[in-house]
Amino acid sequence: MKKIALLFVMIFAVGLIQAQNKEVKNGTVKKENGPDITFKTTVHDYGSIYNGSNGSYIFEFTNTGNEPLILSKPRSSCGCTVPTWPKEPILPGQASKIKVTYDTHRSGPFNKSVTVYSNAKKTIVLRIKGKVVNKPAEQLPSKPTSKGVAPKNK
Repeated sequence: MKKIALLFVMIFAVGLIQAQNKEVKNGTVKKENGPDITFKTTVHDYGSIYNGSNGSYIFEFTNTGNEPLILSKPRSSCGCTVPTWPKEPILPGQASKIKVTYDTHRSGPFNKSVTVYSNAKKTIVLRIKGKVVNKPAEQLPSKPTSKGVAPKNK
């Protein structure tokens, strides 16, 4: 019986903490003030790409908050991944892009991340993954030959 009572107290406490973070007015939840960043996708899988090909991908996002969003320098997990981001503030409702470029001159599988810091309340991690393979060697078309047969003279 003590365990059940303790469980109900814990559930009540968690609900009370969550209710403090949101104001409810006339049955609707009032949104917190400040910027908020929402990405269309946070993961991109290149699949298999050739060595030396274009390793860029554009992550699109929107400021879904009610104040301007300012991005700090996004940080990549290694030097082979370079992010490019907007330096100016993104106004509420406005969309923008972060371009992530992977150095495809390195063969093999990769799984890299870019951490996006901003004045929003959350930090976002963008991921790129795939496998860089060598280009197939160029081959000239070959003509089939019949071995052991003399040409016919006509």
